[in-house]
Amino acid sequence: MANLTRGTRLGAWLELVRWHKPSGRLILLIPAGWSLWLTPNAPPAPLLVGLIVLGGLAVSAAGCIANDLWDRRIDPLVERTRSRPLADGRVGVGEAIGLLLLSLVVALAVLLVLMWGLPAASRNLCLLLAIAALPPVLLYPSAKRWFGYPQLVLAICWGFAVLIPWAAATGSLAGGWPLALVWLATLLWTFGFDTVYAMADRDDDWAIGVRSSALSLGSLAPLAVAISYGLAALALGLAAGLQGCGWISWPLGLLAAAGMQREAALLRRPNLPRSAYGRHFSRQVQLGGLLLLALVLGQLP
Repeated sequence: MANLTRGTRLGAWLELVRWHKPSGRLILLIPAGWSLWLTPNAPPAPLLVGLIVLGGLAVSAAGCIANDLWDRRIDPLVERTRSRPLADGRVGVGEAIGLLLLSLVVALAVLLVLMWGLPAASRNLCLLLAIAALPPVLLYPSAKRWFGYPQLVLAICWGFAVLIPWAAATGSLAGGWPLALVWLATLLWTFGFDTVYAMADRDDDWAIGVRSSALSLGSLAPLAVAISYGLAALALGLAAGLQGCGWISWPLGLLAAAGMQREAALLRRPNLPRSAYGRHFSRQVQLGGLLLLALVLGQLP
């Protein structure tokens, strides 16, 4: 895959949408899974799961491209991003815009299929949620220029990965506390892991003059991450309890929650290499996936 992504035009396009880094795709799909397996009519239909996955991949691709378009003059100055296709010139701006439009068209097509067969009111709700998600998704990359906590904007984007699947599965957002709690858990978890992601770029971001929660929180960033993970696990556990998930959910959920706290504690070590933050991000995919597995098994008869 490395040779493909570095040596061909198609490879450069795939690299632009981060296809060679599956963690970034999975970490968006996991909260969608939390949502689907916490609805009152869980487990969800396989077709619905497939459509949510496809739509999530398309939206994630659009977000990656929009991010690199916004940052095409900043990325060459940051060690972690200077080899991205737009930053090093392997993909032109026109190509990137074309791929962005293609990703949005695919996402729209999935949405239309998803809405097929729903009552009119439910179709309108799904469409409104999809439209409401676009501004934060496309504007998030600019937030680092004007807001000290751009990771909160990303968290709002991730929240739609809960709301849209819930609306598609149930036809409404009348989910009460379970929906509110899984949405809150997603926001907190996203803020935590993206703050860690930003910690890798603190020196470069400070030199360039862009903002992040890692810079704004300073030495308190590891504590903020630990609190975010702890509250996220608690909120998700409460949602699972309210939805009557089986006993098997609890040992797995507690194991994932403990793992998140361990990963947050490791951030306090001095002089961490940049690679440590990337490993943390990958482990959040594993731990978030373990939470999803807990919910799936908890819905078994």
